[in-house]
Amino acid sequence: MKDSKKLGINTICTHVGEVKDEQFKGAISPIYMSTSYAFDGVDVKRYPRYFNTPNQEMLCKKIAALEKTENALIFGSGMAAISTTLLAFLQKGDHIILQQTLYGGTYNFVVEEFDKFGIEYSFTESLAIEDFEKKIKKNTKVIYIETPSNPLLTITDMKAVSKLAKSKDIVTMIDNTFASPINQTPVDFGIDIMIHSATKYMGGHSDILAGAIAGSNEHVLRIWNVAKNLGGSLSDFTVWMLERSLKTMNLRVKKQSKNALKMAKYLAINPDVYHVYYPGLKGHPDYKLAKKQMKNFGGMLSFELKEGIDVMKFQNSLKLIKSSMSLAGVESTLLSPTQTSHSLLSPEERANQGIKDGLIRFSVGIENTKDLIADIEKAIKKAKK
Repeated sequence: MKDSKKLGINTICTHVGEVKDEQFKGAISPIYMSTSYAFDGVDVKRYPRYFNTPNQEMLCKKIAALEKTENALIFGSGMAAISTTLLAFLQKGDHIILQQTLYGGTYNFVVEEFDKFGIEYSFTESLAIEDFEKKIKKNTKVIYIETPSNPLLTITDMKAVSKLAKSKDIVTMIDNTFASPINQTPVDFGIDIMIHSATKYMGGHSDILAGAIAGSNEHVLRIWNVAKNLGGSLSDFTVWMLERSLKTMNLRVKKQSKNALKMAKYLAINPDVYHVYYPGLKGHPDYKLAKKQMKNFGGMLSFELKEGIDVMKFQNSLKLIKSSMSLAGVESTLLSPTQTSHSLLSPEERANQGIKDGLIRFSVGIENTKDLIADIEKAIKKAKK
């Protein structure tokens, strides 16, 4: 739909990027499972590894509309999206600046792989714009941020980062997974490339693995030129499932964000909880910035239990909230980042990011919050030493 900018968010989620069923006029998109397409009468050589089968191509239009960008690409995982995008803009002798707090997989990819390619990298000491500026070198090509961050929900000033980067002709990238396009549109603040683990809020049902990027036609083409060589494409059945999931994303994410704010406020006054990390709490150091950048504060939060409560026994005692590695499904889940998302980092690296062993990351679902609160209170009682 060429006029997608004029459409409301629920309409974009539901209708933009549909594959038309011209023969039977089905209410939902058909799945094109073919891996081979005839050249006759076809302008584009369609092939799954080229990211341009009918389902792939149309889904990208929906994601681009949601992020308010010219184009998008989908991948087999969030890490495929992250690694391909970074390698598309960095080569031997280049330098990248990354913020201090990042998803563990991104951090591990950088420190494990970039030295092999001769790519230099620097992590900031904090999220202050001055820390980004002092890390800039003559060969800096990319600034990479993540806001809200995983797992401490820190907030980075997108407008300040974008302004700094543009003054130095540096490309900006953001991991927008935790916010999702529903709660945050980074392009409005000048960020160039948006990256998602589409496994999370875009998928939303804990049943698919996918990644996505969005940006200008020029930037997406540059990423595609690397992507077709690395081969991180997505099967069309998963593409179809992702399109199905995106139709309800606005409804799901708004409910999850509303629930997360209620749960954060409850945990903040719970005598058995030491600290809560959620940008929607007025006591959060980045509350004002989050309020300026985000439409809602998201469905993710983290918290620490007080001493005398066994963290693992607490998790194992929960009946309703699932202990799970992933996040953002309609069901509430929680985990210990030190054992999952950030397990590849050394204890020293986790400490540098402020991730304590007792930290619990809580992905709030769409359940009734009174039921979630009751589940937590019962589990805390069982976990007290």
